[in-house]
Amino acid sequence: MAYIVAATYRCKPGEEEKVREVLQIVGPLSRREPGCLFYQAHRSPTDPLVFFLYEQYRDEAGYQAHMATEHFEKYIKGEAIPRLESRERAFYVTLD
Repeated sequence: MAYIVAATYRCKPGEEEKVREVLQIVGPLSRREPGCLFYQAHRSPTDPLVFFLYEQYRDEAGYQAHMATEHFEKYIKGEAIPRLESRERAFYVTLD
């Protein structure tokens, strides 16, 4: 069973372009992680302050390893999260 993370970021007004830049850096780095099966950031077509991340890992340990990476610490914790108004995450596992 894969471990799924669905995250919604709402940026503080004026911070959305920096968050977009950070997500474009983190995506390729995350996709290279051994436990990552899929990682894609999306932007709302109707609200430029809202981003949606869909992440798929081999298992929960893969996700925990992702959160311990240098790029997660530097870019997500250090640069993206301080620019957010809100951050919501939901976790799932695949049925097969």
